[in-house]
Amino acid sequence: RTKRRFNVNLFTKKFYYVEQDCWISLNISAAGLRYINKVGLDAALNSAVAKGYCDWNNIKVIA
Repeated sequence: RTKRRFNVNLFTKKFYYVEQDCWISLNISAAGLRYINKVGLDAALNSAVAKGYCDWNNIKVIA
């Protein structure tokens, strides 16, 4: 038998962050992408930072 691994379904996506008027790049899972579509980018980022999933320093701003 071989050990089966369940990896996270990650994407590198670019989003337009309206509140900051810039493009950002995020490594995000498929579930995170659905959550952003549901509540919006700003609410999802604030929720992720509040829960400790990411830090504002980890978010790449694309000029």
